[in-house]
This record gives sequence, C-alpha cells and structure tokens, in this order.
Amino acid sequence: MKLFTFTREALFAMALAAITPAFAQQNQSQQQAAPTASTEEVPTAPSAPTPTVGTPQFPPADPVNFTATTPTKETVNAFLQQLWGYDADRVWQVQAIQKTAAPGVSKVTVLAAQKTNPQQIGSLQFFTTPDGQHLISNEVMPFGARPFDSTRKVLQASANGPSRGAASKELLFVEFADFQCPHCKEAQPTIQKLLADFPNAHYVFENLPLTSIHPEAYKAAAYGVCVAKLGGNDAFFKYADALFANQASLTPEAAATTLNDAATKAGVDAAKATACSDSAEAKGLVDASLHLAQDLNVNETPWLFINGRGLPLNSVPYETLKKIVEFQVQSDK
Repeated sequence: MKLFTFTREALFAMALAAITPAFAQQNQSQQQAAPTASTEEVPTAPSAPTPTVGTPQFPPADPVNFTATTPTKETVNAFLQQLWGYDADRVWQVQAIQKTAAPGVSKVTVLAAQKTNPQQIGSLQFFTTPDGQHLISNEVMPFGARPFDSTRKVLQASANGPSRGAASKELLFVEFADFQCPHCKEAQPTIQKLLADFPNAHYVFENLPLTSIHPEAYKAAAYGVCVAKLGGNDAFFKYADALFANQASLTPEAAATTLNDAATKAGVDAAKATACSDSAEAKGLVDASLHLAQDLNVNETPWLFINGRGLPLNSVPYETLKKIVEFQVQSDK
C-alpha cells in the first residue's frame, strides 16, 4: 500500500487521474518536467485473497479509529463524491477520522482504488480545520460536502474580465492565463472546444501575468485591458488570438510592435491602446485580477475554474475535462 500526502496539485491531480497522481507543471519551473507525487511505503494489511477485477478489497475500517466527532464520515464521503464522482471507476473507503492534539483538528485517512486495478490501493491522509471548511496537507484547501461553492460565488461576483459565451453564469468557466506563457497558448484550442461543446457556458478571461519569468506579460495584460475597453469583448479575443499566435515575438525588443499589431488585427487604434495601457486605470484592472488569483491561491497558468472547481488546464485529457464539466453541472443543479 502507498501513502499519498495531499498537496494542492496532488489533490486536483487525484481528482483527474489514477491513484498515483501526476503533478501539474508549475510555471515557476516551466522548462522542467512535471514532478510526480512523492510516496512513502507504509505497512500493508495482512494478505487477503486475490480480488476479482471490479471488487477492490479494502481492509475493514476499525471503529476504534473514529475518535473525532467532526467531520463525519458522511461529510468526508460527500467531499470525495464532489472530487471524484465524475469517475465511475473510482472507489474509496473512509478508514479513520481521528482526534489530534490540536483542538478541533481531525486527521482523516481514506483508502482509494480503481475498479480496473483493484489490487493497487492508495492511502490518502489529510487534516481538517475546526471550522469544517478547509483541509490541510502541505497547503490549505477547501473541504466539506460542497467544497467549491464559496469559490464559485467569489468568481461569479468578482471575475469581471473579458467574456464570451452565454450571458448566464450558471455554468461559469474562468481561466487565469498569461500571454507570455507557452502552456496558455497551447490551452486555447481546449477552451474553444469547451465553448463549442457547452454553449450554455459563460467564459471569463482573467490576467495572471507571472512577471518573475515573463517580463512582458504585465504589459501585454494591461494592453489587453485597453483593447477590451476600446473595442469590447470581441476585440479583446481577437487581440488575444493574435498575440498568442505571435507569442515568440513578445520580447523586450519587439513587444511594442507585437502589441500594436495585435491591436490593429483586433480593429482597435493601436496608439490609443498604447496610451491607455500606461494609465493607472488599466494597471489597476490587471492588479485586481492578480489579487483575485492570490485570494484563490492560484499561482500557475493556465488554471481553469469550472463553477469554482479549479484544475490545471493542460494536465487534463479533454474527454476527462468534459466529464468533469458534465458532472459539475449535474452536481450544481
């Protein structure tokens, strides 16, 4: 049996893939291969008969290991249903909910497996906070029977970037992206496909320029804010398409020409967009998007929220992504 510790990326990867999670690639090290989750061997339960495919045999949960009153087993199961319910192959068992030395903080242990690989059982452990709204592993993350609802409400109220699709925010996609990020460029066909498959979705683009590694990203974001102000949403997305298409030219030496060309292709006066991009108003709107990302603990791009459920966009096969959207739509009814 393997013990898996939740990190933020592992949590979402576990919601997307097999028991052994693969981390999303971090933009802070975009040139590196994405690391895999660390594992630690733990003692296994006594040998049991080889299970039949489709029937993982979890060791019985000992009632002595349920010493905490919160969260309840029902709440943990509801949380995991929200996280994994889209995957009919995933099964799990709450193995322990224990008190800790910290008042109100509980330790939760869950066993999980795939029906198609029932002999590989993973053990997941995390802690829950006294308010019942967060789990703690290497980071603090949402927890509860409806773990994505609070983020969904924040995004419905505060994600005010350029938008397309349906007017209703009942199904809301919010992408945090960086114009100088190669992975964001790669993700745009996926966004287009999502909007084609879910015409009832409202999509919002939020700027998250990672200036420590992309020196021209903030300028491109401010320029985009002004293109939207001058030409509206349609102009912005034409600008974004042109800029991603010519991303290699978004360099300190060529950035001004590249941005002007993108604005012209969007049907906007490049001189007006340039003047606007230096304004406090434009920079304030970029900063507001950055603050929103910070509040939601988003620190990589491209990152996509589906009704408040966040995931690393490029790490998800499209068919899996589509299942997650369909599941989230049903769950949020």
